[in-house]
Amino acid sequence: MIVAISISPSASDPEAGVADKVAEAVQVIRDSGLPNETNAMFTNIEGEWDEVMAVVKAAVFKVAESSPRVGLVLKADIRKGFETGQLAAKVERVEAALGN
Repeated sequence: MIVAISISPSASDPEAGVADKVAEAVQVIRDSGLPNETNAMFTNIEGEWDEVMAVVKAAVFKVAESSPRVGLVLKADIRKGFETGQLAAKVERVEAALGN
């Protein structure tokens, strides 16, 4: 499965910047060893259900250590027979359809 998550802590500075808190969550995800990628809006994580959800929980709880409120947006792609290698493969299929 692939999940796309966005963790939104309450504002941590007067300009409403949250980069430091988001970085803490991303570090938990990277340290998990699961395939992942981060873009401007989400972090994608690939793996089996239980291991992915454990990482999501750990990332949220890490941010909750220093933020009184944490929001989580999660989108999942669960496709039998396509459990691994899909972070790159999905993009490759789109690029191929575009003729790239």
